[in-house]
Amino acid sequence: MAEKYMYTIAENLNVINKKVGAAFKDMDPKPVREMTEAIVKSEPDYVDINLGPAKKNGAVLMPWVVQIVQEVTDIPIVLDTSNIEAIEAGLKVCKKKALINSIMCRPERYNAMLPLVKQYDADWVALMWGPTGMARDANERAELTTELLMAALELGIDISTAWVDPIITPVNIQQEQLMNNLEFFEMLPDIVGAIQEGAMIKSTNGLSNISNGNPDHLRPILNQVYLCMLKRKGMYSCIVDAFDPVIMDLCAGKLPWFADLVYKVMDGAEIDTASLKKEELDVVKTAKVILGHSLFSQSWLEI
Repeated sequence: MAEKYMYTIAENLNVINKKVGAAFKDMDPKPVREMTEAIVKSEPDYVDINLGPAKKNGAVLMPWVVQIVQEVTDIPIVLDTSNIEAIEAGLKVCKKKALINSIMCRPERYNAMLPLVKQYDADWVALMWGPTGMARDANERAELTTELLMAALELGIDISTAWVDPIITPVNIQQEQLMNNLEFFEMLPDIVGAIQEGAMIKSTNGLSNISNGNPDHLRPILNQVYLCMLKRKGMYSCIVDAFDPVIMDLCAGKLPWFADLVYKVMDGAEIDTASLKKEELDVVKTAKVILGHSLFSQSWLEI
């Protein structure tokens, strides 16, 4: 039986991609259109337009990119930049309900951006980044979530429009934070229910952050295994590499053998590793590394 579906947000239309970044700079529509066409073939639920800071011309660039994407597809759009003027300019031309990525838990940010959520009937990513930076543990994430959702509610915004992002950290830098996120998602239904009874619980994350700093050949398995862990804890969506077919299958509830192995490691079940195929053993080894059952090193698959 297939698992619960997880919504996918394609991360690939991103300024850090050399071809896309150059196209944004030159306002060359051809590479933007080609990347969008390639993304659409993977059938994500949303297309993220990541401009980065876009300090100089964001208010011109964002609507330009939005309109190119909408010429290719009717998939909903995520507006991803720290430039608030660019966000609003993008909202004005979005044909479907947009998702704003993201609103930090800092008064100067949410007081400026939540009115846009209301004015343009948008969804928004509630980012667990407060006045002192990233939340340190599950309890602090709960506090930041409550502050952001209460601020929205005070403006008359249905908090079902919020997609809570606890912030994923690299496994080789802040491994403990990965476990804090899993703990936080167990708390999230109670947090949301206490603020607005019956509100839909939505969440998201930048999945590939977990593998940042690792060699390219190790990044996919880290992303894939942690995705399963988040999914089990109720994660609603992930910002993902739409060109990773395993990721897209896992989000669609396929590859049950993969998820089952991850869950067994999470449950502390005995696994006869001698009977596993190489790809199954890689899943088990990676799950143990993420959970801290094995010492992290970039050679964990060979040990």
